[in-house]
Amino acid sequence: MSKVDLAQFHKAFHEESLDGLDAMEQALLALDEGSDDPELINVVFRAAHSIKGGAATFGFTDVAAFTHVAENLMDEVRSGRRPMEKAVVELLLRSGDTVRDMLSLSMAGQPAATPESQALLAELSAMVSGGSAAPVAAAKAAAPAETVEGWDITFRPFDYLLKTGNDPARMFRELGALGPLRVECDASKLPSLADMDASSSYLGWSLHLDAGAKRAAVEGVFDWVDGDCELNLAPRIAAPAPAPAPAAAPAAPAAPRAVRDPAANSEASSVRVGIEKIDTLINLVGELVITQSMLSQFQDGVDESQLEMLRDGLAQLGRHTRELQESVMSIRMLPISTVFNRFPRLVRDLAQKLDKKVVLDLRGETTELDKTVLEKIGDPLVHLVRNAIDHGLEVPAKRLAAGKGDTGTLRMEAFHRGGAIVVEVADDGAGLNREAIVAKAVQRGIIASGDGMSDDAVAELIFEAGFSTAAATTDLSGRGVGMDVVRRNVMDLGGTVAIRSTHGSGTTFTITLPLTLAIIDGLTAAVAEETYIVPLVSIVESVQVQPDGVRSVVGGGELFRFRDQWLPIVRLFDVFGCQGKRPPVDEGIVIVVEGEGTRIGLFVDELIGQQQAVVKSLEANYRRVAGVSGATILADGSVALIVDVAGLVRMQARRKAA
Repeated sequence: MSKVDLAQFHKAFHEESLDGLDAMEQALLALDEGSDDPELINVVFRAAHSIKGGAATFGFTDVAAFTHVAENLMDEVRSGRRPMEKAVVELLLRSGDTVRDMLSLSMAGQPAATPESQALLAELSAMVSGGSAAPVAAAKAAAPAETVEGWDITFRPFDYLLKTGNDPARMFRELGALGPLRVECDASKLPSLADMDASSSYLGWSLHLDAGAKRAAVEGVFDWVDGDCELNLAPRIAAPAPAPAPAAAPAAPAAPRAVRDPAANSEASSVRVGIEKIDTLINLVGELVITQSMLSQFQDGVDESQLEMLRDGLAQLGRHTRELQESVMSIRMLPISTVFNRFPRLVRDLAQKLDKKVVLDLRGETTELDKTVLEKIGDPLVHLVRNAIDHGLEVPAKRLAAGKGDTGTLRMEAFHRGGAIVVEVADDGAGLNREAIVAKAVQRGIIASGDGMSDDAVAELIFEAGFSTAAATTDLSGRGVGMDVVRRNVMDLGGTVAIRSTHGSGTTFTITLPLTLAIIDGLTAAVAEETYIVPLVSIVESVQVQPDGVRSVVGGGELFRFRDQWLPIVRLFDVFGCQGKRPPVDEGIVIVVEGEGTRIGLFVDELIGQQQAVVKSLEANYRRVAGVSGATILADGSVALIVDVAGLVRMQARRKAA
């Protein structure tokens, strides 16, 4: 029989292990908040046990050894031998982070064991061996250590154990390798020969190991039958020896631990799809095949009597193609909870580090958006959350002095608005410090004075590159690489960032994102000999203007009256340097668009119609072009550029400022 190549399963094991670590972290955070649900403890134990078993199977011995000790610690908690103390939760959370790093190293073909993982493994082993968490262990240091001189084991397999491929005799030989072993068989449940099923297990055993083996080694023998048998391990304890007097040495303070970035390694290489979506896709493909078969009869020609049937077939083809497209796009749609679920840990660690009390309020976790957007939105959200906790929310003493509760609230909410997704990050802290922002902006030469600036204009200053009001540089803030990165990353996704702040009440950041980066609905417009597509989500209205409704301004700009306000006209002919005749304003159409809360009018020669556009990256195939977010291929094979409305708004704002 050919040997099975286990490497083909490594990727699946890695992804399942990361899912297990996510579940483990969420359970630990719930336990840290005081939950006493025993199922949470079982979740943590099962995650460690599954990763250990898989790592051992695929040859990741360092990962298996590490998770085995973590599993032993959780087994003590699960069996009631140890309370779930905060020290245990903290150590297991750090262990989960370490296992993530070890898995990444293993998948890259590098040694998983590092000095950091070995140091943490020593901490885990010390806690398991010591029998209590560090604060309690110090109080019990004077107690004499217990010495195990043997093990009494009760092992009764369930009747189906032999069908799983496990062999009790093999396990007994492995156990005997640890020391002298005595075996007693319990045949009380053995049926008569006529009623016996050769594939079922009827025997039980009492095993007596006369050796002081470690619990981990004994449990390791029965790893593969966990859940498939009744198993009880009872150590035989030798008479304790007198304990030496402990040396009076102060405990070394714990080294400060960096807050883990939840956006690291957040991109997933695969996506899990519900079976109902797959069934829908298969049904649509079947309908498409039927339509194709119907249309194939016209390949040799069409009679006049068949024209109606041909039109019906083409209509069906268009309908099925659109439904197929929607079905495929729905497969890429994932709930934003896959991103939100990373933040309870970050909030907990930051709050502890900064001595603040923070409650995280997550809303709209079931809101779906494209997988590509999800993978790239994590980093901007991390910056916003860190900023809110570090700069926005006050310490308990200041909150109480301001008449607030000592615990701050950080809200993360996602919801649909029109054809876009809105993600809000809001805190009930002190709000933006206008005086500090203006002073820093003046110091850096960004503005001459803050006189006459609105609060919204002052708030926009924090998005300037390198801007920071922090008095000192720490691992959390002060380097000025935060908010400008947020805006740039969101803009790369075709989105916008807005800020709203009230002094003393808090700050809200609003990120608006497209549902998907793959396909957009747009309005096709002609400009000279070129074709452009304006995203429908940005369009307010299209109007024709008369020459008497247009005003010229200094610098060559134009304004037109739209309802009760004057808006600037942006001629795409000039922006993109089109060739040909520049038409007068009364011979074209003005498309009123809105981006980043500002409206402008895009002047085009004519409107062609509405269509869906498959977005292709212009930067990947050519280079980045200001005012263009991408390109698409039209039905005639020509290329049309997709207008970046937010980019044109910023270009117009810079021109106005100049």
